Amino acid sequence: MKKDIILAGVGGQGILTIATIIGDAAANAGVNLKQAEVHGMSQRGGDVQSNLRLSNDEIYSDLIACGSADLIISMEPMEALRYLPYLAADGRIITSSHKYENIPNYPRYEDLMKEIGSLPSAIALPIEDLAKASSLPKSANVLLLGMAAKYIEILTPEQLRESIARVFASKGEGVVAMNQQAFDIGLNAVKDK
Repeated sequence: MKKDIILAGVGGQGILTIATIIGDAAANAGVNLKQAEVHGMSQRGGDVQSNLRLSNDEIYSDLIACGSADLIISMEPMEALRYLPYLAADGRIITSSHKYENIPNYPRYEDLMKEIGSLPSAIALPIEDLAKASSLPKSANVLLLGMAAKYIEILTPEQLRESIARVFASKGEGVVAMNQQAFDIGLNAVKDK
């Protein structure tokens, strides 16, 4: 089995934390992983993108070719659409529906959401609102990972949940519990999709 995942967002949204959690889970599960990251002016709200290639077999390249990504996980709708050419025909997009206007010519929000809504395998939810409603505003990225967990398939949701405990262990039990709760909210938000 293999899974090619593109993580996308804007600097400061926690994309690299998602990559760390998935990478830790893969390492602990004995799944092969190759990763490539792009940090474009992230400190100024620039785009951040990571290619994660997971496989039970050997992986020869860390970059995902156009038309072959199984999953795009995005913290921002425009960033999800930016990588649409990389999505496989049967691929899936999991994205936040909250916009982050980081460029002067940001597209009309309605047009972005209409395009995402027209895709047969896209799920867009207001993850920031879901996180705030549960008093977890700093865990929206982990909530998004929970939404994507069942689609990662090569790793189980429980393996990802255990990885959250390892990744956040140094920050204390409270932070671990908050992030696991956010993950569970995301997982439950898409259980019927």
